[in-house]
Amino acid sequence: MNALRVLIVEDDPQIAEIQRRFLERMDGVELCGLAHTLADARDLVEVLAPDLLLLDVYFPDGSGLDLLRALRASGSHTDVILITAAREVDTLRNALHGGVFDYILKPLVYERLNDALQRYRAHRQRLEGLNQLAQEHVDALLPRVGTDPGNPPEAESARPSRLPKGIDPLTLENVRRLLHGASHWTAEDLGGQLGASRTTARRYLEYLVGTGELEADVSYGTVGRPERRYRLARH
Repeated sequence: MNALRVLIVEDDPQIAEIQRRFLERMDGVELCGLAHTLADARDLVEVLAPDLLLLDVYFPDGSGLDLLRALRASGSHTDVILITAAREVDTLRNALHGGVFDYILKPLVYERLNDALQRYRAHRQRLEGLNQLAQEHVDALLPRVGTDPGNPPEAESARPSRLPKGIDPLTLENVRRLLHGASHWTAEDLGGQLGASRTTARRYLEYLVGTGELEADVSYGTVGRPERRYRLARH
């Protein structure tokens, strides 16, 4: 498979630069352009025809959702991953209706973006390898969590068998117990308490951010990589 051609559409130069550096670390990914406005993004999509947009929602000249709708109306084959601070359910709903591949909340961390692009590459490879469509192909390509009418999505996702790969239910409960012992955590701190690697600890922390049990922010230092800090969500 050829390298994924990715266009970054982000109005904040610092965040765009972070995304650019993240992409440079990934194999099989090519940054083909960068746009700070929706007007520039429309022009670059038309000229470059990227495989994928990393798209923000809020811009001085409009909403990224408008660009998403325009792409779908025009029949564009460019796919979209939203990277945004927008936490409104309506924004997520509109993004899903527009056919986004993924929805990533800021602040962005490398592991989450890398996971999204690896899944996107695998998705494209499966599609490109198909000659005829069978039901098992559809089931492999489309998410199925929550399709049992007797169990709503929340119930499905709460089952241990529905936990993502790499999330052990017993370890997860241990993490939840530890998190109540301090106001803030880093992956390094939690890994030390668990006797696990920083990467393993971050996997559990990011999972709990996704379930809404934790909140996270990033402290940008002048030297070294940003540090992601986690705390119990305020409901």
